[in-house]
Amino acid sequence: MATTTVASDLATLTRHSLAGLRMLLAFTLVTGLAYPLAMTAVGQVAFPWQANGSLVRSDGAPTTSRSDAVGSALVAQGFTGAEYFHPRPSAGAYDTLASGGSNLGPLNPDLVASIEGRKAAVATEDGVTAADVPPDAVTASASGLDPHISPAYAAIQVERVARARGLSDAAVADLVARHTAGRDLGVLGEARVNVLELNLALDVADLRP
Repeated sequence: MATTTVASDLATLTRHSLAGLRMLLAFTLVTGLAYPLAMTAVGQVAFPWQANGSLVRSDGAPTTSRSDAVGSALVAQGFTGAEYFHPRPSAGAYDTLASGGSNLGPLNPDLVASIEGRKAAVATEDGVTAADVPPDAVTASASGLDPHISPAYAAIQVERVARARGLSDAAVADLVARHTAGRDLGVLGEARVNVLELNLALDVADLRP
């Protein structure tokens, strides 16, 4: 009797184990292979630019070729020259492999000192008071790779960029306005300016009076 019970239990265990294994294999094929391949195919057909990294050429035009690309509309780059609009600070020095924040708390003395130092530097460079320096000019994003700045930060940089390039403030401000995106669907997020796209547009535009 005991032998029969053990054999029955083993048969039941084996049957359940095989059923579980079949389910594991089925879900692995569906969610680990078929679904990713299907989404990749849809992305490549319907949204090839976005699916390949939202790359842009030196003239600001979108491209799917890495050999033609000078950057991505989704990843910040460090621009330091007076003739360029500057992005937000980056804790990872704009390195995609070091993406992340400083992990310093808002009351950390090092962070407070860093923000005050950045605020003074921006105020001096752009000829404004420290009170006029917007928060995104002195604080890094969580990724350190935010490609956008606020219209307020772009606005205080207009005069410096125009002076360095020998352009009128109005011409540069107009270009900023043309590269300012509003809230998604009118309600999501905030107005923003893509720094890379704006700087590339400056390099190729004929704005001289």
